[in-house]
Amino acid sequence: MKVLITGAGGFLGRKLATRLAADGAMGIDGKPHAIERLILADLIAPEAPPANFEIRCEAADVTSPSAAAHLVGKGVDVVFHLAAIVSADAEANFDKGMSVNFDATRHLLQACRANGGARLVFASSVAVYGRTPDGVIREDTWPQPQTSYGSQKIMGEVLVGDMSRKGFVDGRSVRLPTVVVRPGKPNKAASTFASSIIREPLQGDEALLPVGEDAAMYVASPRRIVENLLIAADLPSAAWGTDRSLMLPGVTVSVADMLATLEAVGGAEARTRVRRERDPAVEKIVAGWPSVFEIDRARRMGFEADESYRAIVEAFMEDDMVR
Repeated sequence: MKVLITGAGGFLGRKLATRLAADGAMGIDGKPHAIERLILADLIAPEAPPANFEIRCEAADVTSPSAAAHLVGKGVDVVFHLAAIVSADAEANFDKGMSVNFDATRHLLQACRANGGARLVFASSVAVYGRTPDGVIREDTWPQPQTSYGSQKIMGEVLVGDMSRKGFVDGRSVRLPTVVVRPGKPNKAASTFASSIIREPLQGDEALLPVGEDAAMYVASPRRIVENLLIAADLPSAAWGTDRSLMLPGVTVSVADMLATLEAVGGAEARTRVRRERDPAVEKIVAGWPSVFEIDRARRMGFEADESYRAIVEAFMEDDMVR
């Protein structure tokens, strides 16, 4: 089996690639299939993790139809499409967001179609939703994105669904909660503070908090996201039916509870390293994201959430914290 990961240089792409390289196989329709080739693609060629099978690292811009066609090639069985630009960048640069977050998805889908179809997992986002009157997102809540990023993601979902309906691909779109705690440095995502206020203080550095402590978010750990991406690829087409989009399970947590957890695991000194510096632009974006979800369908299909927010922080401390 041949597998392609776009956005493989990003932290989720790296973690997924490392997991596949270590396992040497992945489930499809409930049965394990050995991986013959793993293709890792990003704007800068990613590094290959150790593996007992072929790994090909490619520098490719999937906003180009020819690059997408080259990557998919003949015989790619599964595509994990993780390539994207983040929320604040997409909001500030509309054309760039459309190119990377929508056009690249369209080109990959067309490339899969041209080569006889493939199973494609599209990483969408909680940002496809807006606020509801009671603050709860239910199975039948209509997506109403309040950002360009969310709009571009829902456009990709619609295309994945339609091309699956037509039989061109076997697509499935999973809406990711905010992923925390991200390793590395802050990026341009509006949600980057949700990682920074844990990561930096635990590593001895100051972090800025641009929103109030009453703000709440729906979050998941990188560990859990990787597990759920693999479940999304494994599930048979019939399990998705006509609805090819699904919100992944997450944990609802307020900023106040994030800070309380920081203090519980890192001590009072770590808590003092978080400094409030209001950013109205970030506040506006975050205020448009829902934080409470009913995800019965996802649970029935076998997707799971992290045990707790503290478990998410402890997973970061075990996997990615710089000591």
